[in-house]
Amino acid sequence: MLATVPSASVLGIDGHIVMVEVHVGHGLPAYGIVGLPDMVGRESKERVRAAILSSGLAWPQQRITVNLAPAIVRKTGAGLEAAIACGLLLASEQLPSGGLEGTAVLGELGLDGRLRHVPGLLVLVDALARRGIRRVVVPVESAREAALCGNVEVLPAACLGDIHACARGELPWPDVPPPTDDDGADSSGLGDDPPDLGEVRGLWHARRAVAACVSGGHHLLFVGPPGVGKTMLARRVPSITMPLSRDHAFDVTRVHSAAGLAPAGALITNAPFRAPHHSASGAALVGGGSNGRVRIGEITLAHRGYLFLDELGEFNPSVLDALRQPMEDRRVCVARAGLSVELPANFVLIACTNPCPCGLGEHGCKCSEVQKMRYRRRLSAPLLDRFDIRMVIDPPDPNQPFGATSAAAREQIVQARHIQAERLRGTPWRRNAEVPPGRLTKLAPLSEKAEAALLDIAELRALSARGVGRLWRVARTLADLDGVERVGEDHMEEASWMREEIV
Repeated sequence: MLATVPSASVLGIDGHIVMVEVHVGHGLPAYGIVGLPDMVGRESKERVRAAILSSGLAWPQQRITVNLAPAIVRKTGAGLEAAIACGLLLASEQLPSGGLEGTAVLGELGLDGRLRHVPGLLVLVDALARRGIRRVVVPVESAREAALCGNVEVLPAACLGDIHACARGELPWPDVPPPTDDDGADSSGLGDDPPDLGEVRGLWHARRAVAACVSGGHHLLFVGPPGVGKTMLARRVPSITMPLSRDHAFDVTRVHSAAGLAPAGALITNAPFRAPHHSASGAALVGGGSNGRVRIGEITLAHRGYLFLDELGEFNPSVLDALRQPMEDRRVCVARAGLSVELPANFVLIACTNPCPCGLGEHGCKCSEVQKMRYRRRLSAPLLDRFDIRMVIDPPDPNQPFGATSAAAREQIVQARHIQAERLRGTPWRRNAEVPPGRLTKLAPLSEKAEAALLDIAELRALSARGVGRLWRVARTLADLDGVERVGEDHMEEASWMREEIV
């Protein structure tokens, strides 16, 4: 007999529908699986066989052929094993033909028949729902994550024996387990209590730059000697970010689910804040993969959030230059032989670096000119040009008072974001940094003095077309922070001051 069970497999951060076809026919006992499974998929025979026998069911002593359709798409992971086992039970008539009609099955099998969680389950359930499948069997531990989709009936199962009994009508399908205290755990990298801006002395201009970065989504670079407060300010960005909208929270949770980092049964409601070490490789930062497997990079894990690169000058220059295209396009295409996957990368880059190898810069530097030049060349001009805000920070006066708290800064940022949302209503953009150059005249109008100032600054500093657009956008954000409708000359001059030349 032939049986077909819907399931799904992850490719990148997207789920692809897989129809698991199982044929049990006459011939010598054998088991074959086709349809481009990876090594894990080819090993499924032993796990499926042990799980069926451990559940008190019969292994067909016939010729078994399993096809994973469509056959031209490579399948990875062990998430299809439960569907293969159910297909075997249907094809060998151990389950009634209509027992799982219109129902998809997801999960890895243990040798004892237990269903185990698979990475990317939220992505898989979402893909099935988009194809019109409204009932999905998932492991009990994954039920709350699957229920986040909201438009499917989730059928939890602890083991293969439970699926067999429920599909035959001997037992009712159990309900989704209620939420637990651990379900709110946020894997966005922020922690429960991020440090507060009120703990920072002085640095008034740097605080303003951070507020502009968070409000308008502008890439930010701090340059200064060690201990000046660069990292301290950057680490406090999560304390002034706004909660994600429902759509963005679901988008971020899908990405983390595909990477196996999603919380048990809750959406990630805080903007991600990723801070990889400077020894990170290009594949770890941008993404990569081979043999049909795609590794999600840090820039994708920072989607809808922030990527913090401390000690920027210590990163491999080739790794840093790989960020140039994603910073512009807000996506990255991972292309390999026989594999091409597009991953989202709408992140804000926040970076800190020392001015020279010793870090002291103008405050007692002992580096030679050759050492300084070699260090500065690690940051290419095209990469620096993509930072909207570039600011050199000098050591603050220890007698300066502490600044405003994160709550006060967040209130101003919320106000500025509301102004942006109203102005950009009806467009595909939500932040000033996303507005293309051709729409700035309409969406970010300048006063006559501001326009004249922009032309003078562009000519004096020989700014590129990209640099002019970024200066314009930062000025618009500064005006939003001040609650001003039209960008003024003072905003343009402040934006120019925030875009210092890093030489």
